[in-house]
Amino acid sequence: MPRTAVNGGDTSEYLKSLVRTVPDFPRPGILFYDITTVLKDPLGFAALIDGLALHCANRKIDVVLGIEARGFIFGPALAYRLQAGFVPVRKPRKLPAEVIRVSYDLEYGSDSLELHRDAIAPGQRVLLVDDLLATGGTMDATIQLVKQLGGEVVGMAFAVELDFLRGRERFPEYEIFSLLHYKE
Repeated sequence: MPRTAVNGGDTSEYLKSLVRTVPDFPRPGILFYDITTVLKDPLGFAALIDGLALHCANRKIDVVLGIEARGFIFGPALAYRLQAGFVPVRKPRKLPAEVIRVSYDLEYGSDSLELHRDAIAPGQRVLLVDDLLATGGTMDATIQLVKQLGGEVVGMAFAVELDFLRGRERFPEYEIFSLLHYKE
């Protein structure tokens, strides 16, 4: 199934070498891990998708949910590789048909996510995909949406995980896979 994008080397080290770090973005004191530099590199983007697909290949996934906005980059490519459907999880008022909504708190306010009411059938096996796992608030809201529709979350996949924010600890009942880990 997946081809080897990075031959003879450590894929995670190669990908980390492509990630750009931007200090004080989006506000002072934050170090932003910019993956757009991975996406523009053909070998890097292939290695990222291959790494996620290889890990998820035998999970019997029906639907990949990509969370707005960067989950839209990885989700469709991963769904294609896994021969699964793709469903976007959107910010409010972006989806045209009947939706369900979950609101959640952020460290600086609140936000909401929506999913089409017919996006997931009861019992479908769902993989949640996003670019980054930090504190887990967005992922928690997405899990609530999947559960409302009767779907079964079979795991989560991320390009990057900020281990020092301990978002993984919010989800002990789920398998979480991240290609790149940052300790601080």
